[in-house]
Amino acid sequence: MKFRSAMMFVLAFGVCNLAQAAGEIVIKFSHVVAADTPKGKASEFFAKKAAELTKGRVKVEVYANSALYKDKEEMEALQIGSVQMLAPSLAKFGPLGAKEFEVFDFPYIFDDTAELHRVTQGPIGASLLAKLEAKGIKGLSFWDNGFKSFSANTPIKMPADLKGKKMRIQSSKVLEEEIRSIGGLPQVMAFSEVYQALQTGVVDGTENPVSNFYTQKMHEVQKYLTLTHHGYLGYAVIVNKKFWEGLPADVRGQLETAMKEATLYANKIAQEENDSALEGVKKSGKTIVYVPNKDEKLAFKKAMAPVHTKMADRVGNELLQAIYKETGFDPNKL
Repeated sequence: MKFRSAMMFVLAFGVCNLAQAAGEIVIKFSHVVAADTPKGKASEFFAKKAAELTKGRVKVEVYANSALYKDKEEMEALQIGSVQMLAPSLAKFGPLGAKEFEVFDFPYIFDDTAELHRVTQGPIGASLLAKLEAKGIKGLSFWDNGFKSFSANTPIKMPADLKGKKMRIQSSKVLEEEIRSIGGLPQVMAFSEVYQALQTGVVDGTENPVSNFYTQKMHEVQKYLTLTHHGYLGYAVIVNKKFWEGLPADVRGQLETAMKEATLYANKIAQEENDSALEGVKKSGKTIVYVPNKDEKLAFKKAMAPVHTKMADRVGNELLQAIYKETGFDPNKL
């Protein structure tokens, strides 16, 4: 395995150098969601802007829908240079050793995107991205997807409705605790495998922003979707550090500008895409969409509040308190 990884790195690095020598720099940008999701569209926007700003010196090749690598494979592929750029969900950094990123998995820690952006676009976000450099990764930006909702084949109005249900989650200790807090059974699974698992009953339900739920056609195999908006799903756009630092300074600056523009675009369309997807789910007639009332939503908040205390040491209590200060959230006052 080590020999294979080393050979992949040598080949990838050699191809990269040949491309640069020929006057064109190729960046392989891999992700695991559909091309018509907020992340899919933002990555294509970045590719277009990169070509424009560098006047064709950089070609960004976008590979959507796990075409190159699945969830568990893509991070190693980046580190060894088989791909140059990824936009993994923030839960993916815990297994890499950057457990602090799992703070974004804490339930109800952000009420809206305004609170979220005070964290991702401020000093806290910058300090989190900086922690990746020791892993050979350069963090460039945070991209929004949206707030997650629960789905299943039985109605979901209260936390007790998910008791005993096998719920698919990303690999995150915080998310495991979140599902246990409402009596569910957390099932870690690659995103590309979720549709079939729902279809065959391997899992009973899942949590997703509506755009992911709709574009992966989960509405075809889930009868109920409840808009709990209990957690956030976002991405960090990252690049192989050695590759990035090896770029000509002017090209790197142009790509940074392209990324800033792509981030503005990504965050702008995220809510629009989720709103559009929600309409698509409703029009399909296959999934009943439920909006919890004030008391029902409070029940979810109270049920999940202990997650904050149990997982504080995992992400660092200092980081957690800094985010509370930015957002005004206090799990002890629910």
